[in-house]
Amino acid sequence: MLRKYSNHRTHSDNLKLGALTAFSAGMVNVISLVIFFSFTSNVTGFFAIFSQEMSKGNWFQAAVVLLWIMLFFFGSFTSNMLIIHGNRYIGRYLSHAVPLILETLCLLFVGIYLQNFYGESLQETEFLVGLLLFAMGLQNGLTASISNSAIKTTHLTGLTTDLAILLSMFTKKRYRRDVTLQKKAQLLGSIMFFYVAGGIITGLFYYSIHYYTFYVVCAVLGVIILYDYYKLSMMKYVYKRQLIVTNYYKKNKVKSKKEQQLKEALCPEK
Repeated sequence: MLRKYSNHRTHSDNLKLGALTAFSAGMVNVISLVIFFSFTSNVTGFFAIFSQEMSKGNWFQAAVVLLWIMLFFFGSFTSNMLIIHGNRYIGRYLSHAVPLILETLCLLFVGIYLQNFYGESLQETEFLVGLLLFAMGLQNGLTASISNSAIKTTHLTGLTTDLAILLSMFTKKRYRRDVTLQKKAQLLGSIMFFYVAGGIITGLFYYSIHYYTFYVVCAVLGVIILYDYYKLSMMKYVYKRQLIVTNYYKKNKVKSKKEQQLKEALCPEK
């Protein structure tokens, strides 16, 4: 899911990454809405709030909202910086995994803080909302960067538009037969489905496990991170086993050849 980049990714890679990250984004967005009465998986609404606060002359509130927007921006910026520069130093898998690790740490911090220290003050709420926006920026920047912008899982506005356009194209027979368009529709549909599913499950879970819901989101992200680690470990193991077997047969072949030469030298044919 993570180690492949851009056009080297398969449809299956994008489906798995899109579904799991959309699921986690839907979870984060709903739980932040329940706790903070604020969406945190996108910044579209915050631009409108920023404009409104500016028009009213509420400079401090406008600055807070602008900071939230910049945190989402900086999260996406950080993800792509790690991807394009980290590949040289820490390898492709780690450079792609680090943004998700940072996101997981942000969500863990929010969950622990809410569980142990949250006093429901405005300052705390503003800080935690900003941290969640940074985390969602990290995720959206990662998925968009490594998939050549095919996957964007923290918001559904553009996705809904793209899916509507695709479905309208399918009213023509020649487009319905286009495999590329079929795969794109499947990807967009799965992202939308899992985003909604994540939101529904969070809405149900929150009233039972409360702030522990953040740990469930972290577990989902952990699956994404560890999936490729497991696959890479298995590939290395198989490669080493194949290398050992190949070397063994080569040695035996050389040994048997030498024995045959020795036998011919000691017992020449008459």
